[in-house]
Amino acid sequence: MSTTAPSPQPPTGAADRSAVRTLLRLWPYVRPVRGRLFLAAFTAIVASCVGLVIPLVLKWMVDGPVAHREPRGVWLGALGLLLLGVAEAVLFGLRRWLVARPLAYVEAEMRGALYGRLQRLPIAFHDRWASGQLLSRGTTDLMLLRMFLAFPLTFLLVNAVTILVGVAIMLFQDWTLGLVMLTPAVPLVALSSVFEKRYAEAARLAQDQVGDLTTVVEESVLGIRVIKGFGRHRSQARAFRDLSRTLRGTELLKARLLATIWALIMTLPEVALGAVLVAGAVRVADGSLSAGTLVAFLSTALALRWPVESIGFLLAMSQEAATATERYFEVMDAEPEPPESPRAGPRDAPRAVAPDGLRFEDVVFRYPDAAPGSAPLLDRVDLHVRPGESMALVGATGSGKTTLTALVPRLHEVTSGRITLDGRDVAAMPREELRALVAVAFEEPTLFSTSVGENVLMGAGASGDGHGDGGTRGGDGSEGGHGGSGEDDRRGDGDGADTAAALDRALSVAQAGFVHALPEGAATRVGEQGLSLSGGQRQRLALARAVVGQPKFLILDDPLSALDVHTEAAVEAALRQVLAGATALIVAHRPSTVLLADRVALLSGGRITAVGTHRQLLRDHPEYARLMSGTDSPDQEDDHR
Repeated sequence: MSTTAPSPQPPTGAADRSAVRTLLRLWPYVRPVRGRLFLAAFTAIVASCVGLVIPLVLKWMVDGPVAHREPRGVWLGALGLLLLGVAEAVLFGLRRWLVARPLAYVEAEMRGALYGRLQRLPIAFHDRWASGQLLSRGTTDLMLLRMFLAFPLTFLLVNAVTILVGVAIMLFQDWTLGLVMLTPAVPLVALSSVFEKRYAEAARLAQDQVGDLTTVVEESVLGIRVIKGFGRHRSQARAFRDLSRTLRGTELLKARLLATIWALIMTLPEVALGAVLVAGAVRVADGSLSAGTLVAFLSTALALRWPVESIGFLLAMSQEAATATERYFEVMDAEPEPPESPRAGPRDAPRAVAPDGLRFEDVVFRYPDAAPGSAPLLDRVDLHVRPGESMALVGATGSGKTTLTALVPRLHEVTSGRITLDGRDVAAMPREELRALVAVAFEEPTLFSTSVGENVLMGAGASGDGHGDGGTRGGDGSEGGHGGSGEDDRRGDGDGADTAAALDRALSVAQAGFVHALPEGAATRVGEQGLSLSGGQRQRLALARAVVGQPKFLILDDPLSALDVHTEAAVEAALRQVLAGATALIVAHRPSTVLLADRVALLSGGRITAVGTHRQLLRDHPEYARLMSGTDSPDQEDDHR
């Protein structure tokens, strides 16, 4: 059992990418809330500068009231220190309050944009990417970005200003001691540059490994019945432990790098501070420096400890945020489904006056990731399904039947040739319009974690997003997006009574009367993947979803494979009524399904090799007779695609 797909590789030169340039890509999302974020940053800068005033008050107290033994002045200075401390605390609290709402907005917008992009990316993209990698980008990576915007982004600016102001204050108090404190600056800058590059590589590796780990968890949860059924829990646990240990090693590498830079960042300024203390004490003793000035200088230096020591921590978080941004935009930069085929142009016919049905004209298809020069899966397919006709598509396992049907709603794009609906090239049609005309039910039905009724009614109308990318109308959802609560997909279906009537009609056609016996009827939630239902029940709901909108074109991929004999007969009887009003292409493996169709097309060697009635093909084509008799060669490759 495969546990996970390999992690996508970082883009070429990722280790050399500029963190600043990468993080600047967040600006379009930050721009709407920039005013509040700038105000928060300004508040934090003021708070830090208030903190730097405290050493000046101490200098005044030591050289004034303390030296002259004036209790009233001491109490006045203490009150001033208290007020400054309260002001600093209030300002930092205000900064945190200011950033909370805008950062929640930014995270929500980025998560929504990512989800929307995933709906618009072609099936080939989803075939290549492990779901855990995509999930980690929408959860862990966005959490890192929110943390970056909340803390490191602000405090990189705040600490830089604080350090500059603090250094200016120290140089103003005593420039010789100030130069001593600045001595570690050059080696710290060099060390930070080396650390930044190495930490970036480790951060990218760790976040990819989190994606792999997420994939394993997701697959194990969804496949728990298989794992338990085959007693594979120990091997799955070992695989999970191995990935966890690998991730632990990477996280420990990050910790070692951070500990090293932090130790150096803390040690060098402490050495300089010690030197200042010794030199300052000597100068106070010989009278060339006042005690108040030394106290103020040391207090300022101590106030700068956190801004300096946090450099390593902030750089680490910034690198993780840059890596998260890079991973996020790897998805956002992926090419979405083209709005229309580049072939669409002069030869595209206007809407036909008379219905022409479904046509495949010289259709060639090769998967985008196929080896260069490899033979196409479908090679010059020509097929005509007449208006109102039902055509059964028959072929050996692995012949490309499912792929051929997926070309109609443009789940895949044809390599060459064209497919027309009533004379209109589907490649030139907006997906919203195309998927409002075509309903699809896949062999392996997918249900969402909503009610039975909402799952079925997802097929009652085109996607509500205006782009037609929310999933094929009436499909089982395995190739499209989750319609959420299903409310958008019911727009335009009339009032509640019409919706209820459409739902009842679809359930009746699919012989899904079991729905009424569920605890809450059609309002019963089916749970994740609908696994609380049997395979036959899920397939009947997927079929109901396909027919609920009374589609003009219907694509059914072996829709009755999971039904028992009696239920299959009842569904077939009801389907004949639906098929009488639709142009249908039905992938069939059994004679009982073939008999639903008016004619049969045989797909062999990537081409349509015969078209006729069931009886004609049984009589005239040995390959078809062999397929219908169940003696198909067992070594054929599975058509998972």
